Amino acid sequence: MLLRLLPIVLLAACSVAPDTASALNGAGHGPSTFVDDLAIARAPFRDVQVDWKQRLDQPYVFVEARGSYTEVGRSLERVFALAAAAGLEPSGAPFALYYDDPGKVAVDALRLRACLPVAQPFEARGELGYEVLESTTVAYAFVAGPYPEVPRSYPALFAYLARMDWVENGPIREIYLVNPTEVQDFAELVTEVQVPATAAR
Repeated sequence: MLLRLLPIVLLAACSVAPDTASALNGAGHGPSTFVDDLAIARAPFRDVQVDWKQRLDQPYVFVEARGSYTEVGRSLERVFALAAAAGLEPSGAPFALYYDDPGKVAVDALRLRACLPVAQPFEARGELGYEVLESTTVAYAFVAGPYPEVPRSYPALFAYLARMDWVENGPIREIYLVNPTEVQDFAELVTEVQVPATAAR
């Protein structure tokens, strides 16, 4: 299924890249610190190392959006602005949650969240929501390069789920680990992709 959808996802990602990069330049996205316990996959993504882990509970603030996933950059800009206005400091790298399959859901009905992790509970206000992303098993991989390239890693993650006899169990999370202002070339960017998983029934 994912291989069939890959051109759609790539098209959406190509459209979002400039806005996403702009959003990630925003205040509050501090120095890049992450541990890559797997080899970082690079184009042409013939060798994407995938593993699984138990993701811990993650409190986060978010802005919800409906419509094309190409709008995630604008949503990230919005969540940065609202968090700053509320005096919130992100506790880690920004991320996006993608809830729907673009091959099955009309573009204007697609749901996404642009998110910032926070260390403390926060009372939702206006557009700025607050939730805890609950602990769960995820298949994950690290992907280098411009954000439009990230979806090219998805087939490897779904192939891993199939080998484990697992199925997707929640929104895909893309975590933007490297601040674009810190790199000379977008090839140095790194995104962690996480696919929540559960045993197939």
